[in-house]
Amino acid sequence: MKNSDRIWDLVEDRRAAYRGLANRVFDTPEIAYTEYASADAHEEQLRAEGARVERGVAGIPTAVIGEWGEGGPVIAILGEYDALPELGQEPGVAEERPTGGPGHGCGHNLLGSAAMMAASALADWLKETGLPGRVRYYGCPAEEGGAAKTFMVRAGLFDDVAAAVSWHPASLNGVNEPTSLANSRIDYTFHGRAAHAAAAPELGRSALDAVELMNIGVNYMREHMPDDARIHYAYLDAGGVAPNVVQAKATVRQLVRARDLPGLRELIARVDKIAEGAALMTETRFDRRVVSGVSNIMGNRPLEEVMQVEFDRLGAPDFDAADTDFANAIRKTLTPDHIAAAFRRMGMATDPDLALCDFVAPLDRPHMGGEGSTDVGDVSWAVPTVQARVATCAVGTPFHTWQLTAQGKTPAALKGMEHAAKVMAATARTLFQRADLLAAAQAEHARQMAATPYVCPMPDEVMPPVRARA
Repeated sequence: MKNSDRIWDLVEDRRAAYRGLANRVFDTPEIAYTEYASADAHEEQLRAEGARVERGVAGIPTAVIGEWGEGGPVIAILGEYDALPELGQEPGVAEERPTGGPGHGCGHNLLGSAAMMAASALADWLKETGLPGRVRYYGCPAEEGGAAKTFMVRAGLFDDVAAAVSWHPASLNGVNEPTSLANSRIDYTFHGRAAHAAAAPELGRSALDAVELMNIGVNYMREHMPDDARIHYAYLDAGGVAPNVVQAKATVRQLVRARDLPGLRELIARVDKIAEGAALMTETRFDRRVVSGVSNIMGNRPLEEVMQVEFDRLGAPDFDAADTDFANAIRKTLTPDHIAAAFRRMGMATDPDLALCDFVAPLDRPHMGGEGSTDVGDVSWAVPTVQARVATCAVGTPFHTWQLTAQGKTPAALKGMEHAAKVMAATARTLFQRADLLAAAQAEHARQMAATPYVCPMPDEVMPPVRARA
């Protein structure tokens, strides 16, 4: 039996309220910048917890901040609640049963709920101890491709923050590897000249040809860019459905990813040159529009060591036989490669029989790649930042799939959510208690920023793509 910790008790006191919040957000999933119902639910809970609330920060109607406490350092707890399109799935069923519409295929219903659970427990702890300090919950929309935190950083919302703490649902437990890819989504629109494709093709200048030539150029560039860089594309406008008309306008979105911000800027410049070449070859012109941009995550060893200590003290979530049975049912829908990939990302040997993670991975483990991108990266360039990965689903569950959505309201997921809140709350509690540890984290961050200053990947003229409430 683990020794009790007051901050853990304060988290547990909120169990019913925050399980209800997680399920409520799960039942009303919304994609980037449309999360009005979810933001309403988070605002309502913040007010119930007695927070000082500000809605619509950084010009984003679905962003909300709640703060407690007075004086002292500000510790930020980051939450999310956006969903993914086309991943609506009947919960608690180990077979694909789509419900249509968006779904929480990355577990953000749990992410935001646990973050506020931790923040509000910290608020009570600060009040009980009388320590100076403020805890601030950031309700962040549009992580999935919308880069809301980048806009929030650019707006100065983290300028007075001493450190930031967050987490993400996972199938294994451990302090998050501080690795992700910086990325930028850029729309390239080519403008040509329409013509009759049979009677007078020589009069036309095809924008679609330009898009296709651009993609060919990018594909040839792949051989000559860093191994961990990535470029993906999608046709947003192929110029129409009439093949007998030379397409006068076409748009392709290029998603460029790189190991870090300097590498991202270099890669984007090369992609721009390819667009120029495609326009030159087709006698068209083009314009480009940055849609979103996020930075790579900047690690902070002092914070990671603090979180590891608290995670080791707490241990892994305590799952029961019913949790294991459902996890095994989900695992029957997976392949051995899914399960091996989960362990590989943690740099650990595969245990094919482990249904739910029962250990906390060590801090110094081999890194095996497989990164995506997140706007938490921009927060980490603004302030020292640390994240946990906490098991909420069967080992090997691929994210952004129906299998993850199906597990989003299970008892195991909600246990993992509460566990994550304890890890975050205990980490932040230690930072309030130990000014020396917080100072070490800030010194490490300052050293990193002196070596590589932050340049926001979102141009000043790009504003949040606000969408009206449905």
